[in-house]
Amino acid sequence: MNTRAVLFSLVFATISVSAEVIRVDVDTIDPVADGEAFAEAGSFERIAGTLHYAIDPEANRTVRDIEFAPTNAAGRVEFSADFYLIRPSDVEAGNGAVFFEVVNRGRKGALSRFNRAVGSSEPVSSVAMGDGFLLRQGYSILWVGWQHDTPRTPGIMRVDPPVAMNNGEPIEGLVRSDILVSSTEYSRSLGDRGHVPYAAADPDDPRNVMTVRDKPAGERRVLPRSQWQFAKLENGDVVRDPTSAYLESGFEPGKIYEVVYVAENPPIAGLGLAAIRDAISLLKYEGSEELGIPAGALDRAIAYGSSQSGRLLRTFLYDGFNEDERQRIVFDGLIPHIGGAARGSFNQRFAQASRAPGGAYQYPNRVFPFADTIQKDPATGREDGLLANISPQSMPKIFYTNSSTEYWRSISALTHTSIDGEHDLVLPDNVRSYHFSGTQHGPAAFPPADEDLPQLPNPNDYAWHLRGLLVALDRWITDAVEPPPSRYSKLASGTLVEFDELSFPKIPGVDLLADVSIAYALDHGSDLASKGVITQEPPKLGHAYPFLVPQVDAYGNEIDGLRSPELMVPLATYTGWLPTNPDSGVGMLIPFPKTDAERAARGDPRLSIDDLYGNRDRYLDRVADAAMSQIEDGYLLAEDLAAIIEQATSRWDFVMRGL
Repeated sequence: MNTRAVLFSLVFATISVSAEVIRVDVDTIDPVADGEAFAEAGSFERIAGTLHYAIDPEANRTVRDIEFAPTNAAGRVEFSADFYLIRPSDVEAGNGAVFFEVVNRGRKGALSRFNRAVGSSEPVSSVAMGDGFLLRQGYSILWVGWQHDTPRTPGIMRVDPPVAMNNGEPIEGLVRSDILVSSTEYSRSLGDRGHVPYAAADPDDPRNVMTVRDKPAGERRVLPRSQWQFAKLENGDVVRDPTSAYLESGFEPGKIYEVVYVAENPPIAGLGLAAIRDAISLLKYEGSEELGIPAGALDRAIAYGSSQSGRLLRTFLYDGFNEDERQRIVFDGLIPHIGGAARGSFNQRFAQASRAPGGAYQYPNRVFPFADTIQKDPATGREDGLLANISPQSMPKIFYTNSSTEYWRSISALTHTSIDGEHDLVLPDNVRSYHFSGTQHGPAAFPPADEDLPQLPNPNDYAWHLRGLLVALDRWITDAVEPPPSRYSKLASGTLVEFDELSFPKIPGVDLLADVSIAYALDHGSDLASKGVITQEPPKLGHAYPFLVPQVDAYGNEIDGLRSPELMVPLATYTGWLPTNPDSGVGMLIPFPKTDAERAARGDPRLSIDDLYGNRDRYLDRVADAAMSQIEDGYLLAEDLAAIIEQATSRWDFVMRGL
């Protein structure tokens, strides 16, 4: 901690900041990028520390279990969260906006995506700022911890909520943990991806059960209690541990193991969403002397969340958090990115926020409602819509952005089709939807690290579109300039189809998926929707929802949606799916044959690159024309044209190497 940071902590430690954020503890203040100036915004500072909250439980009933939270003498619920802020040294030299990224499992990622930077858990160096895009735009960039079970590791952000208690007595409930391994293992943590697991309240409770099955919708077989225990293997010894499962015969690859057990003392996970809400309201409406932000210096906020964090933003909207305790709008605009039609286990008892949708999991992620429009769920008869709980004065502008993967594993089509999959929906006036055609969940590194893989991962990069769309969203908010039209596949145009209608070409060595990631109505018990409490584990599988995917052309590339210049002038087939895994976030890059001779030798139905373009200069001219058309339409930025051409050049050189 530097001297300035110490002074901030001492001077402001006891100041009441607002009714919800009661204290800001600043641990660190440093210049960003060694004081480099970023366009008109000038130099930036990094400020990190802890936000302390006290909220009214009566005004926050949308937080599940808040009625069971301990309160202070004023009757308020207290908790804290990590924060990390990068702002202009002179905030008023910036653009007046907060760019808020929802951290993904405690990690920051926006600078990698928008600034094309090297990832960092403590971004402060020039390298961590990448090309400086967000800073040159003038944003104050904020991250706040919202997930309670992230590991206590430096740089990993979290919220610290109180535990729910019933008149001083522990609250118990069911927890389910999947165990899937790639090689034989004998013990596994009950947490997901290294996160802090819930402990078994009584390891000998007869309600604790382990099952195994061979596929996601397969029949579960109960394993005898004598064959497993709550323990872990340490240096060859079996050590009792209520947060781990040990199987005497070992967990085998290709099988799906589940432990359903009774836990107690659930943290009030939904306070993480309140932490986001109230941090933004503080900066927008009150300002913060501790953070060097005068009142009124920041007048709008845009949220971005990717994958898990995109699902968090969809939950944030659905659960009504875009309005603060004083009925003021929180985010003026949101970009829920690659979240598909899913939400997550973020605001419920014994929440497991890290659990992802799809396949083996059957967690409450892909759950009705999927679309903004109010519809009736055929599984329950309940009528609902994603934006149904937002008042008109708190309705933000929304850009939903998805890769192709989300259509294959997160039923993204149901965000813009009717629940029966029979017709296209009309999007609300405040919403745009953009499908980044021919992309996987996160663009693969290029060139690929291993060129000998059976299928190369897909590098088609949607970052250029994200940058253009962020600028368009901010102009929509500030100047009422209409953004570019939504771009996605539709039933009416025949570009959105059922799986068995997909016209994927017969490319040698490439097969379609044997199984697809069907979403089912999941019955976790009647208290989940009303109280956020799961009483049925594992859930009962009910009605299957429609599975619709974008149609492709003769090359195997998606016809509709927002096609990058790389896809408009293709050198390959780009998919958002792998033949071997319906739930993978990885797609494929399948280069076209280079010449007619190679095409004939392979028996490849796709035209050769030589036939399509002739030479590199002609190819790059067509890429430039494609990029210019999207710059004119507002999907791309003129400042990125040179980098897009450079990226296309590297793709050509890779695909055509050896000629």
